[in-house]
Amino acid sequence: MQPKNLIVIVSDEHDARYMGCSGHPLIKTPVFDQMAAAGTRFTNAYTPCPICVPARAAFATGQYVHRIRHWDNAMPYTGSIRGWGHVLQDNGIRVESIGKLHYRYAEDPAGFDIEHIPMNVYNGVGMVWGSIRDPMPEAPPTRMLGDYIGPGESTYTEYDRSVANLTVDWLQETAAQKSDEPWVLYVGFVAPHFPLVAPEEFFSLYDIDAMPSSKLLPADGHPHHPWIADHEAFWSHDSRFKDPQERKTAIAAYYALCSWVDHNVGRVLGALHETGLSINTRVIYTSDHGDNVGARGLWGKSNLYQESVGVPMIMVGPDIKPGVCNTPVDLLDLFPTILDGAALDPAPEMADRPGRSIFAIGEAPDDAERIIFSEYHAVGSNFGGYMLRKGKWKFHYYVGYSPELFDLDGDPEETTNLAGRAAHAEIVAMMEAELRKICDPEAVDALAKADQQALIEKHGGREKARLVGAPGATPPPSS
Repeated sequence: MQPKNLIVIVSDEHDARYMGCSGHPLIKTPVFDQMAAAGTRFTNAYTPCPICVPARAAFATGQYVHRIRHWDNAMPYTGSIRGWGHVLQDNGIRVESIGKLHYRYAEDPAGFDIEHIPMNVYNGVGMVWGSIRDPMPEAPPTRMLGDYIGPGESTYTEYDRSVANLTVDWLQETAAQKSDEPWVLYVGFVAPHFPLVAPEEFFSLYDIDAMPSSKLLPADGHPHHPWIADHEAFWSHDSRFKDPQERKTAIAAYYALCSWVDHNVGRVLGALHETGLSINTRVIYTSDHGDNVGARGLWGKSNLYQESVGVPMIMVGPDIKPGVCNTPVDLLDLFPTILDGAALDPAPEMADRPGRSIFAIGEAPDDAERIIFSEYHAVGSNFGGYMLRKGKWKFHYYVGYSPELFDLDGDPEETTNLAGRAAHAEIVAMMEAELRKICDPEAVDALAKADQQALIEKHGGREKARLVGAPGATPPPSS
């Protein structure tokens, strides 16, 4: 590709379905909709791990979580494994970050020339209590979603406003330099991550009483899969709502936070156009993972259903053709994409990495059979969980539990598990065989637990380790 500037914008916890351009009937995301209309939207994009820190380490390195062994939110990226930023630096390309990274320390050589107001894991160690998995520890006493839900300001909305302001300033200063040298800028927003508190301007866009009912609720006779049931037994969130009205308020607040991040991305794109940099700058928008937003009575991420593992992926800018691409992609694909956008040949770096440039994928005919893999070894899971997408089939393998199989063509909402049906036995066997080409799930589960146990011992054993780390959302640097 011809070298261009590139902005990679990563939000936190944005389910791909919560955009107007992806067909949501209520959500208001005019900026994302305009990006999708002008560029390429990937309809089947996934995270390599549905929780923040491992997903971001995988994104940085372009490698599966089980290969880099960043298992949970107490094992942040340190820069010790080569990432796309290091390749850019080796080739003299300016690369900086603004906002949330969720790495370890700003002082670590993580592949950025400068990290502006970085948000990293709490105290450089993260949620060590979440590494205790077998048996599970006592759940935190606090409500993960926050004590208050509704309109207002949180430290996260204030931080995102600062990230947007600084990004606008950065673009204006960069344009004033009038340099022809290409650059890469990473921008990290926190929304729509909980706490579910959104600025009044955006919260008022939604009628609380018009919020839709959630699907597959246990209270309506839809029992959880045993792996999910064990997770919920550890730390249930839906049961902590004060009443049904607060649950509806939570849904409205999530919608509002999606509109809030849309607004902030719009500020970045506006500055690009005002400075003239849009002529030579491509933009990619995505998120680290999704959010269940009440489906199945689940909130947050940390499971393998579409709401949790699906992410938005939109690219726009010079030489990007408008349209949709149905080929499955994931965050690992951004490693070669970023190099490709800077006119560097990704091939020398890709021998042990599974990704492909989404610039190339977007130009090629759809490849529905492309395999995508995700995994989970973090807080709330007694045993590892693995997801494989191949064609219309989506397969969940749980160590020690029965699997799940969904036909996404006929059942995009994943309402009917086909894994126990004789008619689908061959499909289950085929999907498990494909999974085992990527990893041995039992061996990986044992390795994750061994690494986590070593971390627990490093912090003085189980009783001390369960008190280490923020109990819920990571605080931003200002607090």
